Amino acid sequence: MTPVLTHIALHVRDIDAMQAFYEQLCGMSVVHERNDNGQRVIWMAEPGRDKEFVFVMMTGGNPETQDERDFSHLGFACASREEVDRIAKNAEAMGNLFWPPTEEPYPVGYYCGVRDPDGALVEFSYGQPLGPGAQG
Repeated sequence: MTPVLTHIALHVRDIDAMQAFYEQLCGMSVVHERNDNGQRVIWMAEPGRDKEFVFVMMTGGNPETQDERDFSHLGFACASREEVDRIAKNAEAMGNLFWPPTEEPYPVGYYCGVRDPDGALVEFSYGQPLGPGAQG
């Protein structure tokens, strides 16, 4: 059997702010929570995907320092351009919008970039070859 990617785990500075960000902008929810030797640990998943892939967050992290030319990011597919625009508008109101909505040739599509509370870049896209709105 080939290994299957099931989770990404990160230490974060403010787990409450991170939880709220990923709930509000990404529609994720906590599917598991525990205290591990004084360290809070949460698992977050998209609706119906808690048995496939989770985002694990643990207290004790440092802020991200990412150069403007560093395009490392988490990517979320959206079902429409309007959803990308809605997320960008919410992120702008929060002061977290990094890339305004932009259109690029396939396979990049329509996207915006948002900084999460730890400073990591999160992309919301429509028209890429993965997930909702996939173009092929």
